[in-house]
Amino acid sequence: MAYTYKELKKKNLADLKEIAKGLEHEAVKGYTQMNKDHLLEAVCAALSIDMHEHHEVVGINKSDIKAHIRRLKMVRDKALSEKDKETADKARKRIKRLKRTIHKATV
Repeated sequence: MAYTYKELKKKNLADLKEIAKGLEHEAVKGYTQMNKDHLLEAVCAALSIDMHEHHEVVGINKSDIKAHIRRLKMVRDKALSEKDKETADKARKRIKRLKRTIHKATV
C-alpha cells in the first residue's frame, strides 16, 4: 500500500513498527528500538516519501501578488534612497498586507 507522510504521521508507534517489519531497507534496521519520530523518518526514507508537507494557495493568483510585491519593494527601496519616509512606510505596509493575503489563502 502506498502511504503519504500525513497518513504515517497519524499512525501510532505499533502500526509504524508493523510497516517497518515488512521493509528491507538500511534506514529501518533496529526499528524495534526507535521512538515514533525516528521511526517515522526511517519509514519515510525507506519508502521514498517526502517528509515536507506542501501547502497550496487557494482562491487567489499568487504569482500576480508576488509580482506586485516585487514592484512595491522597488518603490520602497527608491523611497529609502531618497529619504522619503512616508512613501517607504506606505510601501512597507502594503507589502505586509499582500504577504498576509497569501498566508491567509494557504491551505
